[in-house]
Amino acid sequence: MLAPFLSSERLECGTDEAGRGCLAGPVTAAAVILPKNFSHPWMTDSKQLSEKKREELKHIIEAEAVSYAVEHVMMNEIDELNILWASVTGMTRAIQKLKPKPEFIAVDGNRFTPFDDIPYQCIVKGDGKYLHIAAASILAKTYRDAFMKRIHEEHPEYQWDSNKGYPTKAHREALKEFGVTPYHRKSFQLLPKQLSLPL
Repeated sequence: MLAPFLSSERLECGTDEAGRGCLAGPVTAAAVILPKNFSHPWMTDSKQLSEKKREELKHIIEAEAVSYAVEHVMMNEIDELNILWASVTGMTRAIQKLKPKPEFIAVDGNRFTPFDDIPYQCIVKGDGKYLHIAAASILAKTYRDAFMKRIHEEHPEYQWDSNKGYPTKAHREALKEFGVTPYHRKSFQLLPKQLSLPL
């Protein structure tokens, strides 16, 4: 069972992102404030859950959260900032939308930047330790997956409905054959260096 928060004395939000390692699509961040008494037996890191369970939990989180927000950081901004700072930017934008304003930020991972004078703590694998970070990971993942399924309709040859933009063999084969799209991250190494890419 995951811990509900780091301290019961303050209003905490959890934040996480999805899609850092993808070749295409946004990096998506979420921030969530859960009620103090929230619990659910399925809640854990979104990567450990089936798509069906993630979707069910998404609706539960949205219905029961004190506040939540989700932000996509698009490909051009990822290319400008780099993926780490694009992820942090997405998290801070999501946190900024929360009402009421959190008194403490629990961040999944090991990098963040001071934001709005709110104290924070980075927690490696926090989405498997704390409920509010797990909730943020589930929202980030489900919203990003929905985005990738939408753009799959424009470019079905890349199979984004199944690979979600990650560098699978099928995705790389499609890149070799069809080249890059506006949804690809140009700053990423899309193919091994020895292979040429039609631009």
